[in-house]
Amino acid sequence: MIDLKKKFPNLSKEQIEKLNKLIPLYTDWNSKVNLISRRDIDNLFTNHILHSLAIGKIINFKDRSDVLDVGTGGGFPGIPLSILFPNVNFTLLDSIGKKIKVVDAISYNLSLKNIRTVNDRVENHFDKYDFVLSRAVSRMNKFYSMVGKNINLKSLNKLPNGIISLKGGDLENELKEFNNKKVYEISEFFHEDFFETKKIVFIPYSN
Repeated sequence: MIDLKKKFPNLSKEQIEKLNKLIPLYTDWNSKVNLISRRDIDNLFTNHILHSLAIGKIINFKDRSDVLDVGTGGGFPGIPLSILFPNVNFTLLDSIGKKIKVVDAISYNLSLKNIRTVNDRVENHFDKYDFVLSRAVSRMNKFYSMVGKNINLKSLNKLPNGIISLKGGDLENELKEFNNKKVYEISEFFHEDFFETKKIVFIPYSN
């Protein structure tokens, strides 16, 4: 088991317990609803939970920040981040109803009071947030145009409001039009082999 306390020294015992409980919960749900590939479920903690938590290495969301996770699937990165930031409001959105039902069930099981779910496409969702999260949902120029309407212009956090996306591989061509982007190598925070090509892309939103 990965030592979460080493990676996030400020985690409480309760937070660590909740993060560890995600493994049996997702293993059980994955046998009923295909959320994660069979090959990947064996590496659930590294490839999904820890990958999601990497966002906490580039930003410490202020309490009462509002964050939207688009295309959350089974709840990544939203659920692990909601445990890491219990005083931040997370909205997890996905167009597939059975996946949202799993998110609801896991949130209820772990008493995650800071999560709400939306079963819809982001094109139909118009609420405002400080940050929009995604995990390889689509190419960035398309995603940026879809979610710009959802980003508040007034910033509360050290990072200006915008998009935070978990991506991998060579992103030079995809991101070339975004001059104000920041790209963080997750391998600088976590040394597991999985993270060698994984990145966090931050793009501030400007109207």
